[in-house]
Order: sequence, then C-alpha cells, then structure tokens
Amino acid sequence: MLRKASAALITGGAKRIGQAIALDLASLGYDIALHYHTSPKEAQVTVNTIRKIGVTCELFRCDLSKEDPSLKLIGQVKKKFPNLDVLVNSASVFEKSKLTIKDLQRLDYHFAIHLKAPFILTCEFARLCNQGQIINILDTNVAKNKTSHITYLLSKKSLEDLTKLSAIELAPKIRVNAIAPGLILPPKGQPTTYLNRLATQIPLKQKGEVLNITQTLRFLIENEFITGQVIYTDGGENLI
Repeated sequence: MLRKASAALITGGAKRIGQAIALDLASLGYDIALHYHTSPKEAQVTVNTIRKIGVTCELFRCDLSKEDPSLKLIGQVKKKFPNLDVLVNSASVFEKSKLTIKDLQRLDYHFAIHLKAPFILTCEFARLCNQGQIINILDTNVAKNKTSHITYLLSKKSLEDLTKLSAIELAPKIRVNAIAPGLILPPKGQPTTYLNRLATQIPLKQKGEVLNITQTLRFLIENEFITGQVIYTDGGENLI
C-alpha cells in the first residue's frame, strides 16, 4: 500500500510524461500542483481530468528559464498546498545543438530548464517543506555521449549529478531519485513508428509506454530505503 502524500508538484505537467505522472499521482490520492508554461490548453484539459478523479488540482504558470519566477514557485504552491511533500522535476526542452559558440543560447536555455530550475526548486523544497521526496526525470542517454543534442544531454547529465549530490545533502528527511526514460514517446513531429524502428536496436526490442514510467515512479515513492538512484526505464538501451 503506497503512503498517501498531501500534494505533489509536477513541473511540465500539462502533457507527455509529466501529464502521465500527474494523472497517476492523482489516482493514488495526491492533490496536484500542475506547473506549465506554454501549454495552457493542454494544462486545463489535464486539470479537468484530474479533478474528475476526485482530488484537488491547481495550475501554476511559471517560466522556469527565468530565475525570479522559479524562486517563487515552491512558495506559491505551498500556500495552496501546505502539506506539499513530493516534487517531480519533469519540465524539459529538446533541441538539436553542436559544440559551437553559435549554440551558446541553447546551452543557457537547456541548463536553465534542466539544471538551474531543478536546483532552485530543490533548494526551496528543502527549505519550505523540510521532508518528502524529489524525483528528477532524466534521459537514458545520460549513460552515453551522443553529440547530436550536446547542450541538452550535457544539462541532463548535470541533473543526474544534482540528483546524487542533493540525495546526500538532504538526507535523511528528503529522498532524491531519478528516472531515465528511453523510447517512450516520439520527439515532437515524429510518428510512433519512428520509435518502433529504433526499438529493434535495443535489448528488449520494443518501445516502452508511459505506464512503465509511472510504475517506476510508484516504486520510488513506495520504497523508503532508496535515495540517490537513477532507474533506467528503457528496455536496456543504456547498456549498449
């Protein structure tokens, strides 16, 4: 039986994996603080769906690429949900880049979303909530060194390190873990068949489902003796 928390904040919760996580936590009885930035329609649809489950759900718009709004987010959520004790850093951007000065802007953007914002939210969560758990969403490719999306991958690798460092710093009151998804959802503009082709190259020879991510999330929430770990939910892709 999973322990019911009062509330969970999911960044990037309007769609894709963030949305699936928000819906799953709501089904467990968590009230949901749903963060979004540029997807208001999708966010409202998600809120309506969550409220039908029978829990409270509130929207929080915030540009996580900006320091000041990010610093205020946890405090804003805490006012609505005083017993907040779960933070899921799911917000993500995915842009191609190379090792070139021309991509400095993308470097700043990726690091703002994938490292600085989670760093700020982690600090504020620890300060204002004092106990609970944090789950960061990574990428199976943090185990590799692919260069087609170098600034994206570098920022996700840094988030992996933040996971481990903050797990030590915030123990024993706050556990910090991460999930590294593999072939779950196709990139924007790509059909599902795109992943089916790629899946033939990984050990389990199949794409995953968002259900596999929420199963991993439940495992991390339930097991109170795990912290500082990265769970690869990727059909073995990180192994090759």
